[in-house]
Amino acid sequence: MLQGMTATSFIDETRSGHARWVRVFHWIVAASVLTLGLTGFTILMAHPRLYWGNVGNDLTPALVELPLGRNHWHTTWDTPVPFFSGTGSPVTAVRTYDILNENSWGRSLHFLAAWLLVLSAGFYALASLFTGHFRRDLLPRLADLEPRALLRSLSSRAHRAARPGPPYNALQKCAYIGVVLIALPVMVLTGMTMSPAIAAAYPFLLDVFGGSQSARTVHFGMFCLLTLFLVGHVLMVILSGFKRQLRAMTLGSHP
Repeated sequence: MLQGMTATSFIDETRSGHARWVRVFHWIVAASVLTLGLTGFTILMAHPRLYWGNVGNDLTPALVELPLGRNHWHTTWDTPVPFFSGTGSPVTAVRTYDILNENSWGRSLHFLAAWLLVLSAGFYALASLFTGHFRRDLLPRLADLEPRALLRSLSSRAHRAARPGPPYNALQKCAYIGVVLIALPVMVLTGMTMSPAIAAAYPFLLDVFGGSQSARTVHFGMFCLLTLFLVGHVLMVILSGFKRQLRAMTLGSHP
């Protein structure tokens, strides 16, 4: 795919639209994110409660309860039976309903899609640095951070006149850099923290996020922010000409 393409050819192509490598990895990342979103929502519906700290289950107070599916109603239990006869003995906690996603297919597919995202996003980051795409097209300048520039980017006229590919306006740069440098890295790190095997090998992750349950809550918060970004991204594509933008991101050509 990249054979025979020099840094100069990368740069020249980005000036006339989306570079080939940008288009390819855009769709790989898009497929990964869509898979992660669907499987992540399935995982969340299995236990739609968020906690803070290291411990969280149906018998502990939740930081946030999300009314998603029958698993939200966690109070329907069989009569508890003590394990031992002494005072303070632990008791059984058996649900009276089936648990969604008992075979954990969602977790397996979620983990697979996560590694695809990490690999493709890592290559994208390296290519962006190597070709100058990051510095030239994504990194906001001081002038881009001024309120006037951001307000101008929000105008409907600016959206309709948006040209496929770089240069990006101030709001686009801020949104893209926030996703690349903040949202995606935090999503990856919190996802690793929730993995018992990875957390055992790198226990400092638990200290960074305050526990595996805290990491899960932060992970969900980043998911909400990324969802807002995707909604805004798709809306801007529609406002600026859906067919034109889609052609530019697939064929690399535009009128």
